[in-house]
Amino acid sequence: MKEINIAAVITNKRKEKGITQEGLANHIGVSSASVSKWETSQSYPDIVLLPQLAAYFNISIDELMGYAPQLSKQDIGKLYRKLYSDLSSKPFDAVIAECREAIKKYFSCFPLLLNMGDLLIHASAINGDDDIFFALTAEAKALFVRVKTESDDVELVKAALYMEAMCAMILGEPQDVIDLLEKTVVHEQPPESLIAAAYDMQDKHTEAETILQVGIYQHILSAFDLLACYIAVPQHDAARFDELVKRTLALVESFNLKQLQPPQIMFYAMAAQGYLAHQNTEQALAMLEQYAEVVTGGMIGPLQSDNFFNRIDAWLENPVIISPETPHKVVHEQLACELMREPVYDMLRDNPRFQSIVKRLERAC
Repeated sequence: MKEINIAAVITNKRKEKGITQEGLANHIGVSSASVSKWETSQSYPDIVLLPQLAAYFNISIDELMGYAPQLSKQDIGKLYRKLYSDLSSKPFDAVIAECREAIKKYFSCFPLLLNMGDLLIHASAINGDDDIFFALTAEAKALFVRVKTESDDVELVKAALYMEAMCAMILGEPQDVIDLLEKTVVHEQPPESLIAAAYDMQDKHTEAETILQVGIYQHILSAFDLLACYIAVPQHDAARFDELVKRTLALVESFNLKQLQPPQIMFYAMAAQGYLAHQNTEQALAMLEQYAEVVTGGMIGPLQSDNFFNRIDAWLENPVIISPETPHKVVHEQLACELMREPVYDMLRDNPRFQSIVKRLERAC
């Protein structure tokens, strides 16, 4: 991260203007020795001289001090992935302290706040302590509220609103979720088609294809997320439930979602539970085998492109919310051990096929 470095700025700006330390000293009204000490970091200019120095070099005081209140997306990505990786190798409290220090230092950098909030949520799940889990989730929620209310970036605000609602759900505040998001569910035409048509009119066919691919990609993933949530809603009609699962799996297959986006793992678990509720053991086991395949098959990771979505790599490299390269070991173990803890699967414990699934998952724990 960038640090305050007034010494280098004064040195570089003085040389750009082609003046000596003595010349700068005469203009500001100090000794040459003072300027020399500024440039070697032995001392700093008096605060009352900062406006005069900034005006002389025609820069802001922030620029004079070498202070950057904003981090680039690249810097945010590096910091996020470093801290997430540190959760595996360093003391938990030390990593959280470093996260909070970055938040404090760049409190007006809203992309950073959004991602540090996301990191706090990941960390809360990894820690395993209920008190810490809820405290960090509440801390993250406060960051999302700040981004939502203070940022003028529409994309950041939308992401922050969703993340705030997710925290509310975690904290057991369902009415807050409804109040935050219900009015955002409106019928709207996707803008990608108009943007693509405009590019086509300018003979910018590559740009048109890219924007359409990005739009299709996002809407396909959103459709899968909605279907995965629908699976969790109790279905009293066994035939309708089966149709819902089949259509979701068809979407996964036709758009290669296992490569593009590892499907929500809990989709398979919830589908299995739904089939068990309808006494369909065969299909329940098939879903659990899919669950084990995703958990143990190295499919969990960031969003990907493929030979159909071949123009979205640049878009994938600049997400609003950064994703870990790989799941934390604790999260992976939690997913792998899920079947061994859930009472709903007790009826399958003696089934050889289920036992095979459990053994496969045990090796991942």
